[in-house]
Amino acid sequence: MTVTVPFFGIFVAVLVSFFLNFLYFGPKTMFPVWWRAMGRSDTEQPGTGQNMAMVFGLTFVASIAMAFTMSWVIQAAAALYATDITFWWGALIGASMGVGIAAATSLGHRLFASHGLKVWAIEVGGDIIGLTAMGAVLSIYV
Repeated sequence: MTVTVPFFGIFVAVLVSFFLNFLYFGPKTMFPVWWRAMGRSDTEQPGTGQNMAMVFGLTFVASIAMAFTMSWVIQAAAALYATDITFWWGALIGASMGVGIAAATSLGHRLFASHGLKVWAIEVGGDIIGLTAMGAVLSIYV
């Protein structure tokens, strides 16, 4: 099996994932619900005391790492099943990684931090959407 690195596909997958999560956590969508579920008041400003350039920068780097990993998983699935991975198979692989890895991993973090299931569900919803989109986009490029 030859593994290729679809750099352009990774770039597009990261941008699509970022855009969808921007919509998902927007001020008119899930952010207010998540903010209140975290125990924050409407008057508190998010990001107070944080370097937001660093927050977004590290989040972008983490998304690149996820996209690289997703491209390798998609290529491994194609080799394992001796088939081309279609857009829908890519989306399914991404959703499976979102539910089976991202959601499962973060559950303990949220519960031990006493944030509860609502915070967990909102956060992993964004993860699942982002990883599903990454898988779909990368299926085009691998």
